[in-house]
Amino acid sequence: MALRFEVLGRFNRARAAQLTLPHFECQTPLFMPVGTQGTIKGLTTNQLEDIGCQIILGNTYHLALRPTSELIDELGGLHKFMNWPRALLTDSGGFQMVSLLHLADITEKGVTFQSPVDGKPMLLTPEESIQIQNRIGADIIMALDDVVKTTITGPRIEEAMYRTLRWIDRCIAAHKRPHDQNLFGIVQGGLDPVLRDICVRGLVDRNLPGYAIGGLAGGEDKDSFWRVVAQCTAALPEDKPRYVMGVGYPLDIVVCSALGADMYDCVYPTRTARFGTALVPEGVLKLKHNAMAKDTRPIDPTCACMVCKNYTRAYIHSLVTKDAMGSQLLSYHNLYYMMQLSRNLHSSIVEGKFPEFVCNFLQKMFPKGDVPEWVCNAMEVAEIDISSCCAPFRKD
Repeated sequence: MALRFEVLGRFNRARAAQLTLPHFECQTPLFMPVGTQGTIKGLTTNQLEDIGCQIILGNTYHLALRPTSELIDELGGLHKFMNWPRALLTDSGGFQMVSLLHLADITEKGVTFQSPVDGKPMLLTPEESIQIQNRIGADIIMALDDVVKTTITGPRIEEAMYRTLRWIDRCIAAHKRPHDQNLFGIVQGGLDPVLRDICVRGLVDRNLPGYAIGGLAGGEDKDSFWRVVAQCTAALPEDKPRYVMGVGYPLDIVVCSALGADMYDCVYPTRTARFGTALVPEGVLKLKHNAMAKDTRPIDPTCACMVCKNYTRAYIHSLVTKDAMGSQLLSYHNLYYMMQLSRNLHSSIVEGKFPEFVCNFLQKMFPKGDVPEWVCNAMEVAEIDISSCCAPFRKD
């Protein structure tokens, strides 16, 4: 095992911890931006350090296609290749195949897909996924799992969950760098509590360095989403990191943190920036709107980032979608917002002020008190009293 996970503070189920990885000492809860090709679109690694980014996620599938894992290995690993001194996490490559390639076929051997380069059939096995990730050299590597959309029901969900458990053993056997890289298993099982429970128990029996909750953030309703997170976090070990994959909406991160999750990743903050949308405490601000054309305020007057200190909404409005600079500035601000959210979650838990933080967050986002019912239900389970920022529900 190449990590240390030390819980520094708790509030009921929520926890703030120090996660020590080979390349960086991280504070959780934390959000990881997605750098598909070993880069966060439009930002330099220096800028990512400036805004307090701790871990970047790299997509194994894209890196294996180009520049190839062999080349990255030859040039000293991904940290050196992209000049990033802090931590990296790579996914297994499975999700991209299923989401990008309609022609992916999953069997016991692995995932068969058509090469986007020459159209030839290719097979990604658990063994090969781990070999590729061993060459790339990230601090955390993910097991190849059998990915199914949560909206699917029936025997396919059960098949995928049991296959994920069989594949974890193949991943563990193939992993040649356990002292430099941490292999995380992924809990599958769709929205079925029985299957999720079997998967959690199977993975915990393997005593892995950390665990991810997979198969969410794919279109299921929010009530199902938080209940799966609550079930998995309650059953996973206290002394290991818990990572909810694909979660990037600030509200979801606050709810999952209250339920005991530690790590998140998503393309949302940078992707939404490229569409001209800024993350603000009230929710979002659409810079494309004509109302922004003469607005001389910063994106967020309460934000200390370089963009909010130096540029007006009017200026960014004039750039957005016309000039790369617009999406760069918005990406910078949005990631700063996510890093600040992570820091605030961590410090409020450590200082014993987590409920106040949650209420303050919800009051800004829902000033009328119309906090969604699923959030209220989740907070009740997390034992966080948010009555002061919720309007009572009317049963019309």
